[in-house]
Amino acid sequence: MSTAFTFPGQGSQSTGMGKDLAEAFPQARAVFDEVDDALGQNLSAIMWDGPEDELLLTANAQPALMAVSMAVMRALEASGFKLQDSVAYVAGHSLGEYSALAAAGSLSIADTARLLRIRGNAMQAAVPVGKGAMAAIIGLEQDVVEGLCRDAASKGGICQIANDNGGGQLVISGSKENVEDAVAQASGLGAKRALLLSVSAPFHSELMQPAADAMREALADVKLLVPAVPLVANITASPVREPSDIVDLLVRQVTGQVRWRETISWFAANGVTQACEIGAGKVLTGLARRIDRSISGIPLNTPQDIEKYLAD
Repeated sequence: MSTAFTFPGQGSQSTGMGKDLAEAFPQARAVFDEVDDALGQNLSAIMWDGPEDELLLTANAQPALMAVSMAVMRALEASGFKLQDSVAYVAGHSLGEYSALAAAGSLSIADTARLLRIRGNAMQAAVPVGKGAMAAIIGLEQDVVEGLCRDAASKGGICQIANDNGGGQLVISGSKENVEDAVAQASGLGAKRALLLSVSAPFHSELMQPAADAMREALADVKLLVPAVPLVANITASPVREPSDIVDLLVRQVTGQVRWRETISWFAANGVTQACEIGAGKVLTGLARRIDRSISGIPLNTPQDIEKYLAD
């Protein structure tokens, strides 16, 4: 049996996440303290006690989700678990790619927290509020949605596929009027659902170029090590280990498509039979089930999950 570890992205956050890990494992508690110190902020208090609207802020949600993922990793490692001995690949959904790199020893926890704070702030600042939008299109083939986006953008503006999440779910992103136009047309083309998402910016679109530039600058100041196991990158849905290539892919990821369906399909084609979701929520576990049933999804986000996984 071959295993991949996957790391969740924005949208998996919830108030209280990680608190049980901190209470059960001193090593997990140390992760939250390290993130708080790196950011000069008591982020763990917001994570555990709210207010929820502060946790939902992109600049807080991104490092917070990474902290929970790394708390799980440190709890596993405290029992003698070694990633390189048990896991073939890592992958993360959007910001989860940074968590994956931290888990594989390519980035320190402190550097990852600071990078994600920069990333969150830069993504939020890239587009004025109300000028961008994202929408989920369910039940249309990718080539149909690509045509829909091209048609919507032909009037001027940006509209592109941001996430291919699998199970017939595609997320589009871009200029507000163009995304709204695509949503209006989608039902006529046979979409089961087409709805605007409640997000604060048009992530993974060309409108995020200022944020990509900010990340290129920020990553230039950080040393990445070769990860203990290959990262299957969002942008290419293929493995990478060379630090300079990883940096380039992290920059391109800000404006490019998260190819999650292709990532899970690549796992399946390359012998992976188990995908463990490391961190908050169970979103990726559900997506893996819809994409390829030959891969069993296992969420690892509570002390009980960790104890059962180690016992098995």
